[in-house]
Amino acid sequence: MTALPYEVAIREVGPRDGLQAEAPVSVDERVALIEALSGTGLRTIEAVSFVSEKAVPSMAGAAEVMAKLQRSPDVAYAALVPNLRGAQAAVEANVDGLTVTVSASETYSQKNTKRSLAESMTSVEEICDFIDEKLPVDVVISCAFGSPYEGNMDPEAIGLLVRDLWDAGATAVTLADTTGMATPRRVDDVIDETGNDVGVHLHETRGTALVNAYAALQRGVARFDTSVGGLGGSPFAAGAKGNLATEDFVHLLDDIGVASGVDLAALLDVDTMLAAMIGHPVASNIAAAGPRSRLATSP
Repeated sequence: MTALPYEVAIREVGPRDGLQAEAPVSVDERVALIEALSGTGLRTIEAVSFVSEKAVPSMAGAAEVMAKLQRSPDVAYAALVPNLRGAQAAVEANVDGLTVTVSASETYSQKNTKRSLAESMTSVEEICDFIDEKLPVDVVISCAFGSPYEGNMDPEAIGLLVRDLWDAGATAVTLADTTGMATPRRVDDVIDETGNDVGVHLHETRGTALVNAYAALQRGVARFDTSVGGLGGSPFAAGAKGNLATEDFVHLLDDIGVASGVDLAALLDVDTMLAAMIGHPVASNIAAAGPRSRLATSP
């Protein structure tokens, strides 16, 4: 265990990872969501993905979203890309960074992308060679803490994969608990092998996202992916639920004195807009119950 970080960086993935699990909403609504999130103090937003519109209809019109977006100079707008062609389209749309995924689980990789890990690594190398350090490339390792198909992942193998991704040209690597297999012990085991210069991306499938985030904080991890309203979820795992809710995480950070730069009240206003947009309540606990600070009278 190390001291908690003084501050953390949050990458908001709701407009991409969150909305892709919902019925499609209009380009204008997606733009409005991203612009609202830009006003909450978030500094990185995964805004779009340049994937097959047939495969992921909720993400259709990525270039149009980027073109209509009124950008804040204080925010970096990133895009998920699956391959070199997606990276080329993202660069043409003037994104500020790329996210690429590989899977530590061979079976999940085949179901999700119809590619092996080796083929995904080749794609990462192609993208990094094309970008040539002109933009940050964050490679997210799906199923880093376990797979619904192969079970537990070997932490040493995750450590080796992280080092291979650095060698391939990644500027950042993020460990994703894609199907909610992580526990604090397994977070600890993996970070023993990877070190704490990684991001962490957590899901609520088994209700452990916040405790796993705290475990990562205790190891000095200072980069996290979260999703406004707790939107998201993997279609390739039974019972999969959404991402760690941004407002739930910010609520925790505020209470333990770790800076995020994010305004919790502003996030809750976005939740109201988001629920109307998707046609159902968001999953966030803080959106439902409200922050404890409005009731607390002493520390």
